[in-house]
Amino acid sequence: MELKLNENRKLTGKVAIVFGGSRGIGAAAARRLANEGADVAITYVSAPERAAETVKAIEEAGRAGLAIKADSADPAAIKAAVAQAVQRFGRLDIAVVNAGILLLGDVETVSVEDLDRMLNVNVRGVFLAIQATAARLTEGGRIITIGSNVAVRSGHPGSSVYSMTKAAVAVMVKGVAVDLASRGITVNNIQPGPTVTDMTADHIEMIKPLIPLKRAGDPDEIAGLVAYLASKESGYMTGSSLTMDGGMAL
Repeated sequence: MELKLNENRKLTGKVAIVFGGSRGIGAAAARRLANEGADVAITYVSAPERAAETVKAIEEAGRAGLAIKADSADPAAIKAAVAQAVQRFGRLDIAVVNAGILLLGDVETVSVEDLDRMLNVNVRGVFLAIQATAARLTEGGRIITIGSNVAVRSGHPGSSVYSMTKAAVAVMVKGVAVDLASRGITVNNIQPGPTVTDMTADHIEMIKPLIPLKRAGDPDEIAGLVAYLASKESGYMTGSSLTMDGGMAL
């Protein structure tokens, strides 16, 4: 989906950081926030060339971009990424926490190592990213997490741990929203269904028949909801999980 340059930018003067912003939903979110007028820092772990492509897209939207290598399972790296973004842009208004991993395994065979990896990135890493950004966010800032519809609908063998991590994010957002409400900071969670990304490439076709709309989502569609939650218009919404999955959770 190609985005045209937005001449009525709602986020002009804002600065965002997108954790896991080099590809997929994270990259789409970074591009959309830039299209809405924000300068955007992104983090990546293992795809510097994809991160560079995202930064180029941000700059083509007329905004400043910054790619930072940071593992979301590493607390020091998360803090350093936030500090680097603030040092570069002078402020921080929006945080999108998109980093996550999917390792399938049924309850009898999933390894302790895979269990720990998913908990470290998908739960601990999300909390640490929120904690690090909350300390630097401006009053009235925005925190947006990218969860999954498996938090409310788990219909696939081998996804119990992944589902557990995404349900934890949905609950986490409620508590953090209360913690940060006094500063006017909103905290909301998007729960996409099957979306065309690198993570879903090997199984997206077999899932499509299960989706009432009979198609997978596009990352730019998820990014549109990110942009809304980052905007002034969403200011009365906090602690919410918004499912966007073509009707799978109905």
